[in-house]
Amino acid sequence: MPIKTLTFDLFGTILDLGSSLRPYIGDMLAAQDTIVTTEEFWDRQRARQRLEQFQDSLMLQGHGGYLETVRRAYLHTLRSFGLDHVAQDGDQIDAFMAQWQGLRPFPDVLPALPILHRNFRLVVLSNGDPAFLDHLVTHQVPWNFDDVISVTSVGMFKPHPTVYQYAAHRLGATSRDLCMVSSNSFDVVGAVACGYAGAYVNRYGMPYEETPFRPSLEVTDFSELNGALQALPTR
Repeated sequence: MPIKTLTFDLFGTILDLGSSLRPYIGDMLAAQDTIVTTEEFWDRQRARQRLEQFQDSLMLQGHGGYLETVRRAYLHTLRSFGLDHVAQDGDQIDAFMAQWQGLRPFPDVLPALPILHRNFRLVVLSNGDPAFLDHLVTHQVPWNFDDVISVTSVGMFKPHPTVYQYAAHRLGATSRDLCMVSSNSFDVVGAVACGYAGAYVNRYGMPYEETPFRPSLEVTDFSELNGALQALPTR
């Protein structure tokens, strides 16, 4: 059975969060009396956001949404570096959140999508909030995806299995028809555990998780993706 549909992670796989947001963070830090570097701040911000998402799913207290985890992670990161005065400045927080509306895709993404679309349905399967995703795929990633699926429909963040199960049901597919394409290895693990194929786009040179749920292929960017998918044996 050949793979028929590619489901794409958006944040960090299609959209380059680092290059989009680090300039603002650098300017914010330069205005403070701190020795914290932009890279230190950004790495802690991203790690904290993942923890916020995992807690959101594990605690079962209601789905807060992607942008809420961004806000909470930013406040926590500011305070962890002793920048409490910035965390208490509502205008500063609003300014950081506004930066997320201008996220830009990696340069290899847009040239690759029409090539991939010759052989596969292309679907966004994202932790993002629905209105936020609508904005991004309309204004920041000018490509007409076959579907855009938000985890808000199930109230859990990836890699919760209900996300991948719901996506397969919505697409009228079996999990064996689908391949999760993500630069977040936990996302590939979650999808593979639910029967998907997994394409690990290792943009950041990070080792894969220690797990039996291995990706079907590993590439460094989208320019390698189509050829690698065509070389996969029939599942």
